[in-house]
Amino acid sequence: MPKQKKKQLHNGQEPAPIPQDADLFINRELALLAFFSRVLEEAQDETNPLLERVKFLAIVGSILAEFFMTRVSALKQQIEAGVIEPSIDGLTPAGQLVLVRDEATRLMQKSRECLFDLMPQLDRAGIHICSYSELNMEQKEYTREYYDQVIFPVLTPLAYDPARPFPHISNMSLNLAVIIRDERGQERFARVKVPSTLPRLIPVPLPLTAPSNHEAFVWIDQLIAAHLESLFPGMEIVEAHPFRVTRDAEMVIQELEADDLLESIERGVRQRRFGEVVRLTIDPSMPQTILKLLVEKMRLEPEDIYLLEPPLGMSDLFGLYSEVDRPDLKYPPFVPHYPRILAETDDTFVAVRRGDILLHHPYDSFLPVIEFLQEAARDPQVLAIKMTLYRVGKNAPVVKALLDAVRNGKQVAVMVELKARFDEESNIEWAKQLESEGVHVVYGLLGLKTHSKIALVVRDDGDEIRRYLHLSTGNYNAGTALVYTDLGLLTCDPDMGADGSDVFNYLTGYSAKTDYRKFLVAPINLRSRLEEFIERETAHAARGKKARIIIKTNSLVDQSMIKLLYKASQAGVKIDLLVRGMCCLRPGLPGISENIRVTSIVGRFLEHSRIYYFYNGGEEQVYLGSADVRTRNLDRRVEILFPIQDAQLVRHIRDNILPIYLADNVKARRLQADGSYVRVTPRDGEERINAQEWFIAHRGENHSM
Repeated sequence: MPKQKKKQLHNGQEPAPIPQDADLFINRELALLAFFSRVLEEAQDETNPLLERVKFLAIVGSILAEFFMTRVSALKQQIEAGVIEPSIDGLTPAGQLVLVRDEATRLMQKSRECLFDLMPQLDRAGIHICSYSELNMEQKEYTREYYDQVIFPVLTPLAYDPARPFPHISNMSLNLAVIIRDERGQERFARVKVPSTLPRLIPVPLPLTAPSNHEAFVWIDQLIAAHLESLFPGMEIVEAHPFRVTRDAEMVIQELEADDLLESIERGVRQRRFGEVVRLTIDPSMPQTILKLLVEKMRLEPEDIYLLEPPLGMSDLFGLYSEVDRPDLKYPPFVPHYPRILAETDDTFVAVRRGDILLHHPYDSFLPVIEFLQEAARDPQVLAIKMTLYRVGKNAPVVKALLDAVRNGKQVAVMVELKARFDEESNIEWAKQLESEGVHVVYGLLGLKTHSKIALVVRDDGDEIRRYLHLSTGNYNAGTALVYTDLGLLTCDPDMGADGSDVFNYLTGYSAKTDYRKFLVAPINLRSRLEEFIERETAHAARGKKARIIIKTNSLVDQSMIKLLYKASQAGVKIDLLVRGMCCLRPGLPGISENIRVTSIVGRFLEHSRIYYFYNGGEEQVYLGSADVRTRNLDRRVEILFPIQDAQLVRHIRDNILPIYLADNVKARRLQADGSYVRVTPRDGEERINAQEWFIAHRGENHSM
């Protein structure tokens, strides 16, 4: 058992008593950072293609930035509000923030070490990331011309002096802190923002003798720093140092007081760039005089400052991955499987009437989902389309299908979730366009995010009015469908169709419905039904019967659900938890969780599918859906879990999907009782199984589609 944590004082106050069962839980913030560490391991893994390792580094930079914008800012807000209530693992907000900052610092430093290790390998592969000082005269002449024509017109130097206030430093911006000296010898500060509209890595020409597939780049901030005299003519450039700002990006929307939620979200998006600074990353060479000015003007605490070797802003490495066309340095491409049952007919509705169709993305194509909506938009027998949109991306074919539908005279109703974090702007634009075309657009329920993934098509089939559904674990985003693992179902089951109508009535109208025929719906009955399923397995095990639970989820955080799983384990239920990210449950505790195994798989694709499997005395139940095992998903979001009813599809998930994940011995990590993760490796003579690569190799096999 982990040692009991000491009490932490905050402003002289004695914190609330540490929960007696605090040692049964892992801190959620540290659990999330542990996931980031597993992503970083993929960047460090030499078996991954070189540019894929660069992409994993960019992912770490991106998710760490979001972590500061949301989680670190939340902890700081709790501290400022005087919150001393401990978390489920017994840590106060102040105690958590100390540990979080230490671990985040370690991750940022490890990321840079990894990049420095990758640089020579990139160089040998013909991808040269140069410092400006390393460029030859010809390359410097080229970059000077590029600077003059492309970069210089975009730059706006902002001075700070008695006549001009200290400039606002926007969220996630990369900047140069410049000290200039005038003809009288007086030194002044100026800020130059590195434009985010231009590539961070600027291509530079190589000698004609260089191999044709070789490419060279220079950092744009170094290029700007080398030509600062053009921005401050007649001035002496004393020094320039890069710095990057991360601000609190959480939007507090007072929905009860908001007459127009759309307007409130738009205002919140605009204000996000003005949030409190939660992280300042600087070059270690920055002198104290400049740092002192930044600290004073941005009201920073010493703990908010992170000294990192350049480059600052590792997420910009996405640009290198996307710009360099080197298939030999990336994962091999593959063609997603197109279901045979759909290929045999040009009518999706006919195919769905023959039986439920399960889609496993990205191994199965996302095209059938788009075609389902496109056919519905064109089909004269279709009367109405209803759909939830959470994250659909910039160029959204599903939205275009909805626009075609309304132009073709269909009744179209869309629930657009404006509060989808960091997708608000995109969703606002789609909502406006849909409304302008006559689509019925709603923005959800008071105090609840709508996270469910459902599309309902009402069609006059001649013999009856039938409802066709697409239900999914993932978003209606054709782009992320190529890189997220998700499961979707096409069905015309009457009960699920009726449930679908009831869900939309709940979202768009007024409904006090407390139960559904087949769906589990949060915040109505999803929690209580899952509790029933776990307790049923517990009762079976207590009576000596076979009992089994397998849950695949992105996060496992909810305290009461964890306690139920502990009770099930104590009764003898064999439990496997496939948890990609945060897991606050401690497996392997003697007498408590010895029957629980927790596995995290981090690989080529982002594991996003949620699967809930219960043995149920031999009458196996499988539910799929949008909900993770988090309090927010169970109590504060509109979520749907839907059953897989076709026996063949149940067997397919039971025999061909879940076992492969559980057998992974290449990309799987096993959670230990102390919160650490150990990479699973093949035993002597054991076949190497990378679950995601296995699904690529066997796509389209082992089920009727």
